[in-house]
Amino acid sequence: MNKENKIKLETLLKKVADVWDFKICSLNIQTNQNPIVLEIMIKKTNGDDISLDDCALFNAPASEEIENSNLLNCSYVLEISSQGVSDELTSDRDFKTFKGFPVNVELNQKNSKIKILNGLLYEKSKDFLAINIKGKIKKIPFDEVLKISLCTLKD
Repeated sequence: MNKENKIKLETLLKKVADVWDFKICSLNIQTNQNPIVLEIMIKKTNGDDISLDDCALFNAPASEEIENSNLLNCSYVLEISSQGVSDELTSDRDFKTFKGFPVNVELNQKNSKIKILNGLLYEKSKDFLAINIKGKIKKIPFDEVLKISLCTLKD
């Protein structure tokens, strides 16, 4: 598939996704497979989780539009999936769900000599993040935090 047709296919699928309140995160076309494989990752525009039913719901209209477009003149397999769970914690829901889990906190170098802190997620308020580092609670102002992500705990 040439680049121009891939762009046309992506544009077409984005229009279909908009109708169903989904967003296309990625479109991967594996032309080295026989039949070729179209992998489409979607997410909900409102930020809710994608279910298996959502993937199945998007499959039929996406497939129909691909067929009607005549952009693919060969056999293909259509795979609809979600992005899955990200390691980075961003929403209040993430912080509630993963309280007590090991996290890496990447710090702003201007305010700290330490680049990354590793500990258990303890608390998040509007002003600070608290993590448990070997039994001691460390409060970090949010203006010093660049990124918070799940990890495995190091000794």
